[in-house]
Amino acid sequence: MIKTTVAGSLPKPAWLAEPEKLWAAWALEGDALAQGQRKSARHWIDVQEEAGIDIVSDGEQFRRHFVHGFLEDIEGIDWQLMTTMGIRNDRYDAQVPTVTGPVRRPKSVHGEGAAYCRSETDHKLKFTLPGPMTICDTIANAHYDSRPDMAMAFADLLNQEARELEALGVDVIQFDEPAFNAFMDDVREWGVDALHRATEGLSCTTAVHICYGYGIKENIDWKRTLGDEWRQYEEFFPVLNSSRIDQVSLECANSKVPMSLISILKDKEVLVGAIDVASLDVETPEEVAATLRAAMEFVDPERIIACTNCGLAPLPVDVAEGKLNALGAGAALLREELG
Repeated sequence: MIKTTVAGSLPKPAWLAEPEKLWAAWALEGDALAQGQRKSARHWIDVQEEAGIDIVSDGEQFRRHFVHGFLEDIEGIDWQLMTTMGIRNDRYDAQVPTVTGPVRRPKSVHGEGAAYCRSETDHKLKFTLPGPMTICDTIANAHYDSRPDMAMAFADLLNQEARELEALGVDVIQFDEPAFNAFMDDVREWGVDALHRATEGLSCTTAVHICYGYGIKENIDWKRTLGDEWRQYEEFFPVLNSSRIDQVSLECANSKVPMSLISILKDKEVLVGAIDVASLDVETPEEVAATLRAAMEFVDPERIIACTNCGLAPLPVDVAEGKLNALGAGAALLREELG
């Protein structure tokens, strides 16, 4: 009861990549890079286990970015043809690569990293992949007739990757879909269908992570425009509850999401974000327990998994470690309270 996990990324050490930065270039090359990635993943697995995290992750140490880290090995993408594109419904602009032909996955993207992590822990292992809609909102399209068409093409590639990860012993495969909070109508019209295609044939636990973004200025500024209540989840939780996805991960800590909205997810495990990724303040275990306790008013404790709001990649390493310790300790407090 009240198990724990992380939403996704964890910080990279300065010797591996520029710290506290998204899309940071690697500081190593070749075999030294591969060894460094494994060393950093091993460190974060140790930290999670010591913190009492039940379902551990590599913290995305094998990729530069949660979306582009998957796309770098995909054919049909021109990385020299950079296009300025509005991200998350024009929340901010970014220079992104461009799809210029049919996309194809010539080989496993994350298999080596997942296999290494599986060999290094007896805990349940989670691996995260970008969701089809979020991929399409983070890369320019100069080939497919429409965004849904491109999403389905990427969903097929994600499904190939997910099946291989499952075969390597990954217990939970999570698809990150922050774009769901920007395109609520699209989620209902084709976003969940694309997730279903990405998860076709999987028998492991499947999850979708939907947050309000990393703790970066663009996202923090956007949140200030959303008013006293953030009700985006209300628009698509009904269709997610009817989906084949097992778990839904969402943002709760220090957010203005009405906690009552999670009652819509009556048939899902709910990953309750109890760690604020937009603050350098380390939560106390009591604060974590309080967030989880508030969620228990609307979700049975058997269906609650304590989680972070989003990835911790932009944070200092010591802050992230402190937050993981608080997450584990806060869940332990609540378990003790529940008996």
